[in-house]
Amino acid sequence: MTVQAVTVGNVRFANEAPFALIGGMNVIESEEIILRVAERFVEVTSELGIPYVFKASFDKANRSSINSFRGPGMDAGLEILQRVKTEFGVPLLTDVHEPHQAAPVAEAVDILQVPAFLARQTDLITAIASTGAAINIKKPQFLAPQEMRHIIQKCREAGNERVILCERGSSFGYNNLVVDMLGMDAMKAFAPVLFDATHALQMPGGRPDSAGGRRQQAAALARSGMAIGIAGLFLETHPNPDEALCVGQCPLPLNALKPYLEQMLAIDQLVKSFAPLQTQ
Repeated sequence: MTVQAVTVGNVRFANEAPFALIGGMNVIESEEIILRVAERFVEVTSELGIPYVFKASFDKANRSSINSFRGPGMDAGLEILQRVKTEFGVPLLTDVHEPHQAAPVAEAVDILQVPAFLARQTDLITAIASTGAAINIKKPQFLAPQEMRHIIQKCREAGNERVILCERGSSFGYNNLVVDMLGMDAMKAFAPVLFDATHALQMPGGRPDSAGGRRQQAAALARSGMAIGIAGLFLETHPNPDEALCVGQCPLPLNALKPYLEQMLAIDQLVKSFAPLQTQ
């Protein structure tokens, strides 16, 4: 399977290239907070020279409880995302949960994201791929890395090879995720690979009404992923994670963004400065 770089605007996703960042918030809580987060990401990535795509979800359909906050919905959410693009000129990414959403969402954003729990849904994959937009596929927690080639093939059959894979951990018993670094490295043979360094901190169902998380280990886990030499990071933040309306135990505090990315940039530059080792 030939690995092709994916270009979105001036952002290039390739495993051998300097790392690119997809970052923002888990879910749109309000226009005010979205613009605040986007502004900080643009400031920091511009200063550090990191290619950047803004991310936020208009709906979080995969929630633990019926009472969990889901977001403003597609129409209102896409309007807020367009405000981000108008003000900051950055590419956008958001989730698509149902086939009928694919076409209208593709008109508003640059990258369509397939949620991890839905990546086996053929009709959804086909609808998203048929838009021609770039696609970020979250690896399901229940699939082995090598199985991702079949999902990529579905996209290719629909005429779309602009596919990125995103690692976010694998189920390890109840209420726990682990990240298989060798598995993430193996996926580089299929597509540009991102590491979702905040969702991988999640403890699914770890609280009575929601997921838990291990935010205190956000830097340690991300450093491990960057050491493999991948296309980039997927990162969610919040100005005050303890007040977040969705999985506040995982996002990076917004005020930690710059030192966090400085570390990741240094690791990426070091790893990609080495010549590949011949180990066969």
